[in-house]
Amino acid sequence: MHLRQVLVCVVTAALLLAGCGGSSDDDGSRAPLAESSAALRTQLQGATRSQVSDFPATAGRSLQALADSIGATGTEVGLAGSVFTPGENRLAFGVIDAKAGFVYGKTAVYVADSPNAKARGPFPAPADLLVTDPAYRSQTAAGEDDPFAAIYEARVPFTSTGKKSVLVATKFDPPQNGVALVVAPTQITVKPVRRDRIPRPGERAPQISTETVASASGNVEAIDTRLPPDDMHDVNFADVIGKRPVALLFATPALCESRVCGPVVDIALQLKARYGDRVQFIHQEVFVDNDPTNGLRPPLRAFNLQTEPWLFVFDKQGRLTSRLEGSFGFNAVERALKSAL
Repeated sequence: MHLRQVLVCVVTAALLLAGCGGSSDDDGSRAPLAESSAALRTQLQGATRSQVSDFPATAGRSLQALADSIGATGTEVGLAGSVFTPGENRLAFGVIDAKAGFVYGKTAVYVADSPNAKARGPFPAPADLLVTDPAYRSQTAAGEDDPFAAIYEARVPFTSTGKKSVLVATKFDPPQNGVALVVAPTQITVKPVRRDRIPRPGERAPQISTETVASASGNVEAIDTRLPPDDMHDVNFADVIGKRPVALLFATPALCESRVCGPVVDIALQLKARYGDRVQFIHQEVFVDNDPTNGLRPPLRAFNLQTEPWLFVFDKQGRLTSRLEGSFGFNAVERALKSAL
């Protein structure tokens, strides 16, 4: 497998997971699912518990040499984020097989400045579940039988800008057709911090107002495309920022160009039941009049967003403590909430 040739083949897969409009108290490996999701939780148990020791060491090899040593191919990577800067980054993605099905197993990533540069890693990428309890599940969200039930997430440090080569390795347990480990390449671009105009941790929020049921004269459907509408539209962001922790979620469940917006709203709604007494949850729709041809609503423009969904969590002083782009599961959202408490 030659990485330079394969890298151009992942665009179609990436569209499955790219953000719309553009592109527990334990160790974080378990998501708070109901008993109805027990079968799914068992199925994905291995995928949620990846460790460095599960994967080959780089041993000073280039990314290309590492890929050649593993050999087995047949999967592609769908990225679930597009904003990367120097420092530690959240690299979220799905692994897709030749039949466009999602592959779940212990997974890790390796990175390098180019295919022939020295590889770094492995960086474990445990799967983060997207399936909520039935009581919090909308009509567009993932269920136990949905093949898109989890998203992989690795924490990867980048020390320089520019294009970076990424190799995703997934283990089959038990092996499938004699294959125990498969790899798939992709590529990202790390941009200078100065080009990241989206609010970053440590910064204060732009001065915005979010729509509420009151400002919409009681017409919640005008400000929420979820079916049924959620209850995260009672408070204006401007009235609570700097007074208590806030979780601000930009997402459009019904108008999403991918399949990730419905699940993230449902996850926020379920975690609101746990954290709502300590964090103000606000859901902001994306398009003016819920019509993509009308452009983005003012709050998204103020945050300089070109993709969605995004989650921004602020502490009670009004400073951003965490941000998440694209697809994110229970563990990622819960960590973000705890960062503000």
